[in-house]
Amino acid sequence: MAARDIRSSEQDDQPVFDCQSCGACCSYSAEWPRFSTEDDAQLDRIPEKFVSADLSGMRCEGVRCSALTGEIGKHTACGIYEIRPDVCHACMPGGDDCLMARKAHGMPTI
Repeated sequence: MAARDIRSSEQDDQPVFDCQSCGACCSYSAEWPRFSTEDDAQLDRIPEKFVSADLSGMRCEGVRCSALTGEIGKHTACGIYEIRPDVCHACMPGGDDCLMARKAHGMPTI
């Protein structure tokens, strides 16, 4: 169930993680997809069905963000990718948060 690991020609030593075959960061913790730096206009664009009851972040089903579609480690997508919260923008493929989430799901980190 490993996510696709593509090595770039420019950086043969560095793995490039494909978010659309992963999704670990979006199903790591119900506490993670929290609103923090978004302004009201940004928050107003997120459909209400994806916002938690206390309005503090994204609604989760267990630890999985409700906007995530697909199967973790196989094929995933964000249902609100263009308007996702800032915390989602901050999680970079191969970054510390990414690797932490992948490890929690038993996925390769190197």
